[in-house]
Amino acid sequence: MAARDIYHDTVKRALENDGWKITHDPLKLKLGRKEMYVDLGAEQLLAAEKSGRKIAVEVKSFVGASQLHELEEALGQFVLYHDVLNEVEPKRELYIAISHKVYADLFEEPLGQLLLKNNRAQLIVFDPRKETIVKWIP
Repeated sequence: MAARDIYHDTVKRALENDGWKITHDPLKLKLGRKEMYVDLGAEQLLAAEKSGRKIAVEVKSFVGASQLHELEEALGQFVLYHDVLNEVEPKRELYIAISHKVYADLFEEPLGQLLLKNNRAQLIVFDPRKETIVKWIP
């Protein structure tokens, strides 16, 4: 299992502050003999339903030497986890959690806008200081 991202606990608290119940930390996925771990699994119960919306969240800090390299790795993980989730738990939605600064640096630029336009990832944008969710980008 990989080491936790520096914002792991921050995102966990931000999700809880937003009304989500953390159900898995980490969320284990298995397909055949291969196992992988998404950082968090969460569920939001809706008052009118017995079962609610379920998500999986991969937390990314983008603190390495190259944001572009980290973006490439994050998108690769997203594609892999997305496809496995579609097989083993198709009702669970996958998101990448990034700070509002990373969102501004990467996704308010033409490259990030292109990725969002082409639905390459779903994002949760959070404020690490306030431990809040700033926006959801499905």
